[in-house]
Amino acid sequence: MTWPNLLLLHGAIGASAQFAPLVPLLGESYTLHQLDFEGHGSAPLRSRPFRIEHFVENIRDYLQEHSIESTHIFGYSMGGYVACSLANSHPDLVLSIATLGTKFYWDAGTATREVALLDPEKIAAKVPRFAEALAERHIASGWETVLTRTQDLLWSLAEGGGIRPKDVEHLQQRVRIMMGDRDSTVTYTESNEIYRALPQGELEILPGTPHQLERVSPVRLAYSLREFFALRDQ
Repeated sequence: MTWPNLLLLHGAIGASAQFAPLVPLLGESYTLHQLDFEGHGSAPLRSRPFRIEHFVENIRDYLQEHSIESTHIFGYSMGGYVACSLANSHPDLVLSIATLGTKFYWDAGTATREVALLDPEKIAAKVPRFAEALAERHIASGWETVLTRTQDLLWSLAEGGGIRPKDVEHLQQRVRIMMGDRDSTVTYTESNEIYRALPQGELEILPGTPHQLERVSPVRLAYSLREFFALRDQ
């Protein structure tokens, strides 16, 4: 039997290795695929800035290299943003999308707040364990480089305003927008407005769940993903 393809996309300053707790819970139902966006994890840095369109290109290259015509996608945080961007530009590659903790709306105020959390010197001084985890995660280009380039990415998102309801109202794929009820990064307003603009949108609020992927219950998350993607396969 051939299992459906499911691509897992990590978030900003993240890497595919973060999905390790989730993989065994989904591997019996799907052929799982993971990649590190350029400059993240073990993926080499390229001579261009971090941009959503470049990450979309990373996915296209991966699918082509693995002869995958289309796939389901789960995107955490920025990974969900990239997944929706892929569906916008190359809808034939996307079967359905589930996002978790994806911030769709961006402006100068939002970018200012988020960029302030990505200062390498402050992180090294005040949260050394987090700095060590980032250093272990980003072995190809170095964690300081990843944070600096991510700061620039967030400013670019603010300049464009992010993804708005008008940008998704033509998407025909089923899309489930998930967020935690304790997420201090993503607002209910933006998640709800994006969900309502989607022709086949769904909204799910995960109880007792903050933004950080490491603090999301993998069992609870896997249950939601299996239920959502199984409906698409029927």
